[in-house]
Amino acid sequence: MTQRRSILSGSTFEEQIGYARAVVAGDWVHVSGTTGFDYATMTVSDDVVEQAEQCLRNIGAALAEAGCSLADVVRVCYLLPDRADFEPCWPVLRRCFGEVRPAATMLVCGLADPRMRIEIEVDARRPAA
Repeated sequence: MTQRRSILSGSTFEEQIGYARAVVAGDWVHVSGTTGFDYATMTVSDDVVEQAEQCLRNIGAALAEAGCSLADVVRVCYLLPDRADFEPCWPVLRRCFGEVRPAATMLVCGLADPRMRIEIEVDARRPAA
């Protein structure tokens, strides 16, 4: 049976909604849709690029706690309410994933809070021990 472990970030959303920032299941790490909120202060920038950078810092922290990094990401999904906001984020995304080249999807959809301009979720595979 595969071991399962939840990783919490301290976001008030996790408590209010009832989910974990990430779930480690064997070698796999599934990171929930992660927004640009700074979870320590529960503040969010108005700028979509800054939000993308914060999303990736939040995801990186969850992956590190799971024993891996952004270099181990095999699948990424970008969710944005406004498709015009995606291209300005490309340099940030390329910096993190340009060498890794995970499978990727971008969806235009509503997000839970109107201040949220991007949400990113990833799946990663932990390196062999």
